[in-house]
Parts: sequence; structure tokens; C-alpha cells
Amino acid sequence: MSAKASLYQNVTRQFDRAADLMGLDGEVRKILARPMNEVTVNFPAKMDDGRIEMFTGYRVQHNNVLGPFKGGLRYHPMVDIDEVRALATWMTWKSAIANIPMGGAKGGIQIDPAKYSQGELERITRRFTFALGSNIGPDYDIPAPDVNTNAQTMAWILDTYWSMMSPLERQRSLHVVTGKPVDLGGSVGRDKATGQGVIYVIEQWARDRGFDLSQATYTVQGYGNVGSWTARLMKPHGARLVAAEDHTGAIANPAGIDPDALLAYARAHRGGIAGYPQAEAVDHKVFLSTPADIFVPAALENQLTAETTPWLNVRLVAEGANGPTDPDGDRILAERGIDLLPDILCNSGGVIVSYFEWLQNKRSEFWELDEVDAKLHRIITAGYGRVAEAVKEYKVDWRTAGYIVAMARLEKVYKQRGIFP
Repeated sequence: MSAKASLYQNVTRQFDRAADLMGLDGEVRKILARPMNEVTVNFPAKMDDGRIEMFTGYRVQHNNVLGPFKGGLRYHPMVDIDEVRALATWMTWKSAIANIPMGGAKGGIQIDPAKYSQGELERITRRFTFALGSNIGPDYDIPAPDVNTNAQTMAWILDTYWSMMSPLERQRSLHVVTGKPVDLGGSVGRDKATGQGVIYVIEQWARDRGFDLSQATYTVQGYGNVGSWTARLMKPHGARLVAAEDHTGAIANPAGIDPDALLAYARAHRGGIAGYPQAEAVDHKVFLSTPADIFVPAALENQLTAETTPWLNVRLVAEGANGPTDPDGDRILAERGIDLLPDILCNSGGVIVSYFEWLQNKRSEFWELDEVDAKLHRIITAGYGRVAEAVKEYKVDWRTAGYIVAMARLEKVYKQRGIFP
């Protein structure tokens, strides 16, 4: 069985554990145990040389009992239906923990975007949007950026979606995607939202333990949007970045690495941190073994496993990525007394600020950055509090507690609404 299939198996194992512990209603459990809709599209796109290539894209809609389906689109060669199922399910839990009126969805295209020109990526994106058709919509299913997609990708989707609408409906559909360029209806603060959320949750963890972040050391895996923003937002606290890793390699410097200088270097060297002159190149095992207070995995799934988790030498794992720790990794972290802030809480800043953008578009409003940050802080710290209470009540780890909080909210809504007919 493929590694990506095991990712969805991990979600199922986590779901079953939490459902058993909380005594989730059996009928609600049947509903939440599988996605509501799964869409696979195979579509053509024209390459720069005139050739036609076929691509496979996915959109999985897990649950919308709380509100419209919501979730990102990723472009990656390892995208498959099982990965997207897992990601869509996690989106449902994130929205429920944050107590926002959104459901869970995810999508993507099985593609290595580095192999295509900007013009080709635009045509692929537009054809994918056309192929999805009415499977997305501003009050039905709202995509957003994810791995290897960005504000430009969302602008192409919006423009393509608009072209399929009547002129009278176009301005009413501005909120069909979030994570748009600010000039095109995007929200300020959306680019840093996931990393900002990670910081707010780490701050709560530090406050609860009397830990001084100004004396902290930390490592970051993945130096894209989430990892770089997390590192840069840790900098004002006085914390010291001592190691980083991305797809090009890993680097370390016990004296500290400047997060802003590292980002500037990565941008100047095609997005990679390898070769950064103010740090030493190290291998993957040395990187994960680097002594630090906090480790922020902000890359891809299944990075902390039975093999790699014992290498960690940290106090806290704050998950900036989705699914970076598998169940064996969770068990080892618990056995070693390493705290974990799970993805469904820790990296929910992205969906929360996406919800803000959706609201601003619906209301024809524009919020200033201080308002966005203040609202994000209030919502994500309230979610932290709910999960912390569940940890104490059920005497479980933070990931299981997050699942319990999410499923308890969904269970309540299903029982209030009933099942039609």
C-alpha cells in the first residue's frame, strides 16, 4: 500500500481513537467517517510548444454541516485521492475547533509545477477550474492556496470562474476563492496567517508553562510560506533559529540564523536554502537531532515516524504542516514527554483568515491588518483553550483532544438538525 494511502489510514486511526474515548454517537460517527463527495477530473491543457497534455485533478468535500466546504488546492507530483481525503478531513476538524462556520474540503493536481512555465501553469489552472465547474462556488466550496499554489493561482481561478458566470453574477462571486491578491479582493494578513497562527499558539503554550520565548531556540522544516513566516515572526520574541531544512537540504548554526536573511537568500536561489553562507550544511538526521526548544515541521506529511521521532531533541513540536507526525510519532512523543501542538489547532490560522476574507468579500468590506490579527488571535486562542480543557477532561494527548472538540461540535449540530428525511 502506498505511503499516501497510509496517510488517510492515519486519519482513520486518529478519528476512531477519539470517537471511542468520547463515546461519539454511532449515527454521527457513520457520517463523519467518510467524505460527502469526491470529484476526480481528467482534463487537457496546451503546452507552450503546442502539445496537449492530460492532467488529473481532485476535489474532496468532507463535510459541510457547519458551513460551505473550505480548503486549499495543492500542485504536487504526489497528490492522490487518499492524500486529498486526509487533508479534507483535517480541514473539517480545523474549522470546528476554531468555531467558524466552515466545512472541510481539499483539492489538487498531480503535477510538478517546476517542470512547467508560468503560461502553462496558468492554462492548467484555468482548465482545472473549468473542469471542476459547479463543484466549487462562493457559498458552496471555496478553494484557497496550499503547497505550490499562491495568490496568482487564485486570481486565475477567480477570473476563469467569472468567465463562466453571467455579468450580473460576477461581482457576487468574488468570494469563490480566498488567498487572492489584496488588490483583487484578498485580505491583508492572509499571506502570513498560517505562520501567525502558529506563533499565537506557541505563545499560549509558553504562557501556560512559564517559558520565556526570548531565550528559546527553534528549528524549522520547510522554508516556504508557513515555515518562513513562522521563523520571521519568532524573531521579534528574541528566539534564535538554529537549524532549517527544505527540499534542497538542511543547514545549522548554533549561534543563530537570521530568518529574514535566509528568506532573501532562498528567493535569490530559486526557493532553496542550501548553500546559505552563514550556516553549515548538515544531513537530515543531524537536522532533526539538533538540540532546540521548539521544532516547527512546516513541510509535508509523515516526517515524524517510528524511525525519525527518536532523533528529536526538543521540548515542543508545533505542527505548521498538515499531518507531519504519524501515529507512531505521536506515541513516541508522548513516551518521551515532548509536547505537541497538533496541526488541526496549530496551523488553523490560514483557514481562519480565509474565513475573514470570505466575510469581507460578502460584505464589501476591507479590514486593516490590526483588526485581522486581533480577530485571528481571539479565535485561535479560544480554540487552544477548548483543546486544553479537553486534554484535562479526557486525560489524552493534544491531537486526540482536538479531534474530540471538533467532533463534539459536529455531533451537537447533527443532533439539532436531524437527518433528512
